[in-house]
Amino acid sequence: MHRGRLSTIGAGAGAWLAAIAIAFPLLWALLTSFKTELEAAAYPPSFVNFSWTLDNYRAALGGGEYFAALWNSLLIAGGSSALALLVAVPAAWAMAFAPTRRTRGLLLWMLSTKMLPPVGVLIPIYLFYRDWNLLDTVSGVAILLAAGNLPIAVWMLFSNFKEVPAEILEAARMDGALLLQELGLVLAPMALPGLASTFFLIFTLAWNESFWTLNLTSTDAAPLTAFIAAFSSPQGLFWAQLSAVSMLSVAPVLAIGWLCQRQLVRGLTFGAVK
Repeated sequence: MHRGRLSTIGAGAGAWLAAIAIAFPLLWALLTSFKTELEAAAYPPSFVNFSWTLDNYRAALGGGEYFAALWNSLLIAGGSSALALLVAVPAAWAMAFAPTRRTRGLLLWMLSTKMLPPVGVLIPIYLFYRDWNLLDTVSGVAILLAAGNLPIAVWMLFSNFKEVPAEILEAARMDGALLLQELGLVLAPMALPGLASTFFLIFTLAWNESFWTLNLTSTDAAPLTAFIAAFSSPQGLFWAQLSAVSMLSVAPVLAIGWLCQRQLVRGLTFGAVK
């Protein structure tokens, strides 16, 4: 009994330490965003005794560039996530309920494509986008990110669909349900937590993507990641302003994750415990 209590306390302490380590950079950026540039570059840094100011947020929000970048990020992340799910749902359904001897190998091959460094295919994709007039377009970036996140979406949905009893889908077919009705009216409601968590995960990955957005956009389709990079100038990095822009960029995703945390945890752990 005593040993079990010590194990519980140790596990709790480890969880708190991990949470603090993860949250500390975010807290540092939040405090830095309220400092002046001089105080942000001071060493040793001060966490309490500094002049609080909102000038960095005024600079970030002034001019309207932030809201244009925010809108582009919403379109790119939302559009790419919806497109990825549109392809991933029937693919995961086929692999979960009509598997073949090549299904496992196909899943592993799809996942292995995520190991390819993006810079390795930058030149051919850039040339292709240039020839098809897709450079600096929201649709072009959304299609590319949807394709890049598709393996993760298929893997997550495949794991979720495997926990849905196949007999329920067979009963729906016997009642005359067509394929779209089976997917939309039977499977989707039962796997809704998995669908929601998959959508939010690939939405977050698309929101945080910087390599492709920096190389394939310039002005019209530049999202928040490109907006953050714009605060790096030949004169150096403005740490306070950069921190303010970073906080404004991560705030929407943090808010969505906080509000939907119960559904996300349920979807990510669906089928993990029998």
